[in-house]
Formats: sequence, C-alpha cells, structure tokens
Amino acid sequence: MGNDELSYSRITHLPNRPIQRLQRPLQAFTHIESASGVVLLICTAVALLAANSPYAEIYDAFWHQKLRFAVGDFALSHSLAHWINDGLMAIFFFVIGLEIKREMVIGELSDRRKVALPVAAAIGGVVAPVLIYLALQYGEAGERGWAVPMATDIAFVVGCMSILGKRVPRGLGILMLSLAIVDDLMAVLVIAVFYTESISGVWLAGALVGLAAIVMMSRLGVRSIGIYVIVGGWVWLCTLESGVHSTVAGVLVGLLTPAHPWLGGQRFLGFLRHVNDTLRKPETSIERARELVADLSFASREAVSPLFRLETALHPWVAFVIMPLFALANAGVAIEVDRMGEPVSLAVASGLVLGKSIGIFGASWLTVKLGWAARPEGVTWPILLGAAFLGGIGFTMALFIASLGLSGELLVSAKIGIILGSFVSAVLGMLILSVVTKKT
Repeated sequence: MGNDELSYSRITHLPNRPIQRLQRPLQAFTHIESASGVVLLICTAVALLAANSPYAEIYDAFWHQKLRFAVGDFALSHSLAHWINDGLMAIFFFVIGLEIKREMVIGELSDRRKVALPVAAAIGGVVAPVLIYLALQYGEAGERGWAVPMATDIAFVVGCMSILGKRVPRGLGILMLSLAIVDDLMAVLVIAVFYTESISGVWLAGALVGLAAIVMMSRLGVRSIGIYVIVGGWVWLCTLESGVHSTVAGVLVGLLTPAHPWLGGQRFLGFLRHVNDTLRKPETSIERARELVADLSFASREAVSPLFRLETALHPWVAFVIMPLFALANAGVAIEVDRMGEPVSLAVASGLVLGKSIGIFGASWLTVKLGWAARPEGVTWPILLGAAFLGGIGFTMALFIASLGLSGELLVSAKIGIILGSFVSAVLGMLILSVVTKKT
C-alpha cells in the first residue's frame, strides 16, 4: 500500500482524542443517577448557609444585580436570578420535553399496559397535595400558591433510592421515573394555564411561527442541530416577551424534536457493509475513500436521533450546572423556627408530606385493585408506600412554581415549607424503605 493509503487491517479502534480523556470521567459521573441529587443538595446547603450568615445581604444582592443585553433599541434587562429562572431553566424544561417524548415514543409510557400505574400515581400525587393546600389556604393570602406542592424532584428521589443500592427493586426506579415525567408534564400545563397573566398577541404569534418552522423542518428532513437551536432560541425569546412563561417554550420545542434516527437499523448496517466492501477493493481511489469516510461520518451521526443526541449532550449541563445554579439563586432563605408554623409554610409542608404520599399510594392501590394495572416485579405495597413518601421531595419544581405564584413574605414562607416538607418526606421515605427492604 502507498503512504497515503490506510491499512484497514491494522485498525481495530480509533485513537483517543485529548477531549475524550476529559469527557469520560464526566460521562461516567453522569451515569450515576444520584450524582445530580448530591450536587443539588450541596448547593442548597450553601444557599441556606449564606442566607443565614452575616453575608446574607451581599449574597442576595449578587443574585439581584442587573444583567442587560441590547441590540439597537431592543434591550433585555433582568436580574441574574431572573435570567436563571427564565433563561437557563428553559433549557431544563427543554430536556424535560425531550424526556417526555422519549418515554412516550420508545420508553415506558409507550406501552399502554405499563402506562396506567405511573399516570394514575402521578395524577393522585398532584390532586391530593393541591386539595390539602387549598383546604388550608383557600380564601387566604397564600391561595395563589396552590400548585407549589404538586411536583416531585426526581433527582433527589433517585439519590435517596441509590443509597439503598440493589435492595430497591429495578421496577420501582422505572415507576418513579415515569411518574416524575408525567408529574412534570402536568406542572408545565399548570404553569402555562394558571401562571400567565397577560399575553402579547404579536409576540405569541412569533412563537407559534417558530414552532411551525420546527415542524416543517422536521418533515423536510432538516437534521442540523444548529438550525434548530437558532429557531428554538427565537421561540424562547418570543414566548418570554409574550407573557407566557418561557419554560413552556422549552417543553414544546423538546416535544417537537425528532425522536427517530434518519438512517437507523438495517439501512445503517447496509451502508456500513457497502463502505467496508468498497474500501477493501484495490481499485478504490484515495479520493473515493475520503468521500466514503465523510459519508460514514454523516451516517454515523444520523444513525442516532436528534432527540437522543440533544438529551445526551444537555443532560450533564442541566444536572451539574443549571439545577445547581437555580438552587443557589432560589434556595437561600433565612430559617426562623417561628416561621415554620406560618399558614403557608404548614400548607406547603402538609401538601408535600401528606398529599404526595396519600395521593401516590392511594391512586396506585385503587388502579391495581380495579385491575387496570399491576405492580412492578418485586414492588410490594410497603415498598410503594416508602416511595410515595419520597415523592414528597418537591424541591426544584416546587421552588420554581413558588417564585411564579407568590412574592415577598409569602414566598419566603413557601420556601421554608418546601425545605421542611421535602426533608420530612425524605426521612420518612428512607426510613420505610430501609425497614421493608432490609435483607434477612
């Protein structure tokens, strides 16, 4: 063979690039599902310590300093915390949209036989906390925060279950993940319907045009992630300016992302065989070989769906950057023992601890008894009860909804209730699971 030719018979694997040596530890870290929960817990502790220290005012002022972006006469000027809640959290909700679509297309929610239990549990886990909260706050100043205790923070739930390791049945993890996805979808619907005050028709029309463009590009076979990012950014901006919360744009764009590969299955394998056979022919020129390698690069990328590529790329950033930043900016609240007994704090904590456990367990029990679903293998009723209490850990989404529905002293009380309710739920859930899964 000539110097320019490749000795295919000697190539068994691609050489490592320096960036891969940096990425692989992070990728290995993200495979441990509990890792994001640990990081989130650390950032929450930092925020609480800062808010209860002599530097509380400095800490609060940092997150409320203005950050301005301007192009000509058009300008966006918001606090740093606002950019996190309305900007970075849109990416968080975009990943939620991707997860929802993946589960609906190829995951647990795509099988009608398996979807009944997590959907029923999620509905029960939303309705019961809301009813308990309204029973304590209906007609009161904190009534607008009724949706605060409705969501489950899956990062903390998985982190808690991972402590027990293999003692937790695999089916329970799948059930709780599916429940959380349905839970998040309902939370997004609530944000869109109940926490939108005024709407600008012009900006909303711009957002709808952007969504229509995404649908059209998908049907035309446009596969460039960069183009979708540009159009998705336009949808986010229009939604932000329209009055509808920008996180809704994130979920909608995620749901519209193509979930199937353009060149998958047998077509990709057939193309690999074609490339292999062609490159092995002595008459194949260097130019032709380079063309085939370029085609192979394109084919290998398109053998994986855009949804999977985006979810894989963004999930570490969401887990280890966006959610921790959100916790740092929003979890800082001065803890005063007297405020734990305030009506809004008690309503939120009761909704998380009692509402979530009663709703998830009760709806699951009823669905199984009616014959509409079956419990996952190895998941006994006591185990499900423990998991139902863990469902009361509503940290991230609860803080987010609280920031939309409440303000001032009511928001502070709600945050205290979230921290208290999530802590009690975690302790009770872990205690029950530790006892009922104990090895004999």
